[in-house]
Parts: sequence; structure tokens; C-alpha cells
Amino acid sequence: MLNEVILIKAKFSKLLIKNFAEYKWNYFFILPKLLLFFTFIVIPVFWAFFLAFQEFGIFETKWVGLANFKEAFTGDLFWIALWNTLRYTLTVVPAQIFIALVLASLIHPFSRKIQTFFRGAYYLPTVTSVVVISMVWRWMYTSKGLINYFLSILNLGPINWLGSSNWALPAIILMSILTPPGVGIVLYLVAMGSVPESLYEAARIDGAGPITTWFRITLPLIKPITLYLVVIGTIGSFQVFTQVLLLTDGGPGYATTTLVHLIYNAAFRDFDFGLASAHSIILFGIVLIFAFIQFKFLSTDVEY
Repeated sequence: MLNEVILIKAKFSKLLIKNFAEYKWNYFFILPKLLLFFTFIVIPVFWAFFLAFQEFGIFETKWVGLANFKEAFTGDLFWIALWNTLRYTLTVVPAQIFIALVLASLIHPFSRKIQTFFRGAYYLPTVTSVVVISMVWRWMYTSKGLINYFLSILNLGPINWLGSSNWALPAIILMSILTPPGVGIVLYLVAMGSVPESLYEAARIDGAGPITTWFRITLPLIKPITLYLVVIGTIGSFQVFTQVLLLTDGGPGYATTTLVHLIYNAAFRDFDFGLASAHSIILFGIVLIFAFIQFKFLSTDVEY
């Protein structure tokens, strides 16, 4: 048994050396990126895990075990932030995916040139800084902004969008929903273009209409893209921060405080890095559970 283990190690080492000799320049070119990745992602993640079990101080660090997690779960603010984050996620993610799916379905019948135009038109806003978009929406939400101007014409306003605890979170949600889902549209168009035309021809021969074809053929076969968008969208929505910081800073009260905003305040306002790390690990666990459920119900063996 020992000889077999030694033989396997020797073969693995030989294979590793051969692989490195063959692709050494490839490793050389990705080395700067790997160094940045380990320096700013891998090491901080492991360090945050250890900080979660410590009371971190500038001059002294003390091991406190699960005290930070206990404080997180027993604090009312954590549950408020979790509820706000869940409300945001469960509204924004389905809405953005639905909008992307509908728009992609409307664009798909056009020629390739027209599709390219719409892809660019919808994708360009996604490269715009969230800070810029948030500042524009902040002006639109003011008492004399564009939204209240149209509401006043209909005798429905003005509404104190960002200063009211009832309207602040819906205002952030509305901003996120109305931001064009360019990535989703592009991916859905690619997926729809990959579905074999023979399936649609067979459906038309059997008398299926466009709506039936969309529900019975298109929607099931682009399910992997839907799964990807749901998972990525959920991860991104649980990390919502910039909009909250610039529009409301978690207020009024704690009406728009989200988990990442809570982590930010604990770490960089209160300098409680242990509690912030505990919150981060809890957030990771919540996202992991959501991803597992999504893979469970949306995964499929068919992909085009």
C-alpha cells in the first residue's frame, strides 16, 4: 500500500513538472493576475474567517469563539437588514429576469443586424458606473425631480421618496428594476439562437402557435441560462450596497439597511471587524443556501 502511494506521488510529480515545462509561459503571463487574486481575495477571505472568532483591536486581539455570531443573531438590526435584503432580492431578481426574457423574445425574431443593435443598446448602460446611475436617480427622487414632476401633473405627488420609511426601499427597488438588464438580454438572445430550428418547424407542423411554442420549446431549452441569471442575480442583489449608501445611507431609520451596508458600518464606522466578519460569513451561508435551492429546482440535463 505504501509503495502504491509513493508510486502515485511520483507519477503526479512527474506529470506536474511536465505540465509546467510545457505551459511555463502561460503560467508566467497569468502570474500577475494570480498574485492580485490571492492578495486581495483569497487571503482576505481566510483572514475574515479567523477574525469572525476574535475581538479585533489595534493593540490587542482576543479570541472570543462564537460570541460575534451570537451578537449578530441576537441583534435586532441584523434581522432588519436581512429582511430588507430579502425584500430587495425577491423583487428585483424575478423582475429583471422577466424583463430580460420578454425583451429578448421580442428582439429574437428580427434579423441579426437588428439584434446586434439592440444588444448594444441594452448592454451599454450596464457599463455605466452604479455611482453615476444612483446620483441621477437621487435627483429624480427629489421634491422637484422628474418623477415628482409627472406625479404632480396627475395630482398624485409629490412623494418624499428617500425621506420616508415607507417609500425609501421601494425607491431603491424601482431604480434597480428599471436599469436595463443588458447581460440577461444578451445571454437569452444567444441561447434562443442556439435552439434548433427543426424543433420549431415540427411544432408548427403539429399546429402549435407562437405562444405555445414559446412555452413548450423556447422556455424549457433556455433553462440553463435562467438558472445562471437567477444565481448570479441573487448573489449580486444580496450584495446591494452602492445604491443604498448614496441614496439613503441605510435610512430613514433602518428602513433601507441591508446586510452589506450593515457589514460596512460595523467594519469601517464602528471598527468592529470581528462582528463584521461574522456578518460576512453568515451572508455567505445564506447565499450558499439560496444557490443550492436554485440549482435543485432549475438545473437540467438539456442544454443548447
